[in-house]
Amino acid sequence: MLRSTLLTAMATALLAHVAQATYGLDTVYDASNFFQEFVHFSEPDPTQGFVEYVDQPTAQASGLSGIRNGTIYMGVDSTTFGTPKGRRSIRVESQKTFTKGLFIADIAHMPSNTCGVWPAFWTFGPNWPTSGEIDIIEGIHKQSTNSIFVHTSQNRCEMSDYVAEDSTPVVSKQCNAPTGCSQQTDNQNYGDGFNANGGGVYAMEWTDLRISVWFFPRCRIPKDITSGSPQPSSWGQPIGNFASGPSCDFASAFKDHKIVFDTTFCGNWAGATWHSTDECSPRAPTCEDYVSSYPRVFADAFWSINSVKVYQAQIL
Repeated sequence: MLRSTLLTAMATALLAHVAQATYGLDTVYDASNFFQEFVHFSEPDPTQGFVEYVDQPTAQASGLSGIRNGTIYMGVDSTTFGTPKGRRSIRVESQKTFTKGLFIADIAHMPSNTCGVWPAFWTFGPNWPTSGEIDIIEGIHKQSTNSIFVHTSQNRCEMSDYVAEDSTPVVSKQCNAPTGCSQQTDNQNYGDGFNANGGGVYAMEWTDLRISVWFFPRCRIPKDITSGSPQPSSWGQPIGNFASGPSCDFASAFKDHKIVFDTTFCGNWAGATWHSTDECSPRAPTCEDYVSSYPRVFADAFWSINSVKVYQAQIL
């Protein structure tokens, strides 16, 4: 009982402390510097995807990455038939690392709901999963809603508090890698629905107490975000929320994260679920067969990003 009382008192004190914090701009990534500050990953896909990640010279020469109409563009090969090593694509990682903060991504377009694709916007630390992983946007195949995941080391973290929007069901409370703990959000914030509405803003707040994710469609972005003075306390319930606690110490579970955008194919998730995905499995014997044989369906499997801004708390 004493331990419980102390933990409650500590949590209350920390909440009061955080409530007094405001956020100041730390880092901006946009068309002026994105491809100087992010590195093109060109090694084999750690998730066993049917993909060939290409380096920056190759990506730019083939039109898979670059600046288009003032936005950051990252696409996939949608013309080549027969790809024995996997379909060419992009994965980029920030050179700078972050521990905690408020991450705000203004995204105009994300990969479409297409069989075989597995796009993600996420962060992760060194010696995975020792330093944790936070998946802000992730999905596969024809999935129409965003999945938010948190991964930690084995036996380190079980979530007990998921205060989020009523439309966000809990899928898993165990954050141990590789499955992670997750929440499933509503539609219009992922894939085709997201793109049809002109995109929007994803915001992820990472503190010692919680990891929370909000989504705002283009027509409802809060004024404090557009003015550069974000105030998460005014945004209402997040669409995803993971709380620290006795079995899940965020201060030790998450640190030194890179920011990542990627689009892979098949692999440990999309490939493993191919035969149980009714909308996709009749189209080809395997996920790899489909991805290799139908390049044109991936014409809309691209990211178009206006900016990513990182804010750090300033205690008053």
